[in-house]
Amino acid sequence: MPVLHTPALTSGRRPLTALLTAALLLGAAVGAGSTTAATAATGTATGTATATATANATAAHADEPGWTAEPAAGGAGPARPYFFLSGPAGTVLEDRLALTNSSDRERTVTLRGADAYNTADGALAVRPAEPPAAEGRGGTARGAGSWISFGTATTVRIPPRTRAVVPFTVTVPPASPPGDHPAAVIAAEDGREAGVRVHLRVAGPTLAALTVEDVCVRGKGARAVVAYTLVNRGNVALVPELALRAEGLFGEVPGRTARALPVELLPGQRVSLTEPWPGAPVLDDVDLTLTVTAAGAAPATAGASAWFVPWGIAARTGAGLLGLGAVALAALLLVRKRRARGRGPAHEEPVPAGKRAPEHELTGASR
Repeated sequence: MPVLHTPALTSGRRPLTALLTAALLLGAAVGAGSTTAATAATGTATGTATATATANATAAHADEPGWTAEPAAGGAGPARPYFFLSGPAGTVLEDRLALTNSSDRERTVTLRGADAYNTADGALAVRPAEPPAAEGRGGTARGAGSWISFGTATTVRIPPRTRAVVPFTVTVPPASPPGDHPAAVIAAEDGREAGVRVHLRVAGPTLAALTVEDVCVRGKGARAVVAYTLVNRGNVALVPELALRAEGLFGEVPGRTARALPVELLPGQRVSLTEPWPGAPVLDDVDLTLTVTAAGAAPATAGASAWFVPWGIAARTGAGLLGLGAVALAALLLVRKRRARGRGPAHEEPVPAGKRAPEHELTGASR
């Protein structure tokens, strides 16, 4: 495919790194509804900065990658933070990627498509490139990333201070199920990678559905957190909201009002999250109820029970009570021992009159 070169603008340049996962984490939330998808930002993070010191001053020098990757602007419209493509199964969709070389030397950038997914803690990431030998025979299951093709322009040379616009296609297989198929366009050079999200939706019925599982409480007091697992069981990306309600032995306990979670849950993905609970009681038996909602999906609830006991205070109190009991027992035994010494024999058997010893009269005379 042809590569179009145009002079690059030198004013207002933004330094960009190409750490792929960081780039994808800048994605904005997915919008609810049948015709919108989640928003995500292009991979644009600042490069590594190194500092050098002199006797009089210290100066910072930025190690910038010198190039950026972003969706090509569509006419006079605003800049796009991501690609959004939609169509029925079996069609070929087209778009363009803009590569800007803001440095003073030529850049050689390699392009590819990649599947997007959620890590275990909910972050967005993309599948690494597979070696050619692994593709198609026992490698990682191929998703929408494999539908992206740059034709013969997989390697692009960009002259200094020049912008290259590279067309690409997304070929949707005829048997593709409807719904969202998250992917990304990856640009790489010398170990650096920049990712641009591709929100791809295949036309057809959509289903928003999620469940919350494995609820438990970790920690205590102000450091208590509620751990849980979210599962997207539908075919569209979701931005869930979580509310926490707690009921104790003495009534309702402060929980957490509904708030949007900082995660975009992709279709078929499972993530393990924790929710801070600063209102956890010190001493109580609490029943927790988590309610998770998302646009277009039925609310999902799950519960758990938790005992809150201040074991440190309980241990000190128990030790004090044991000590007090030991002192009381020792005092009781001492009193009983003293009373036993003050009394004579408890029982004396009577002696028959005939066997009594003779009584001697004390007259003072010798016998």
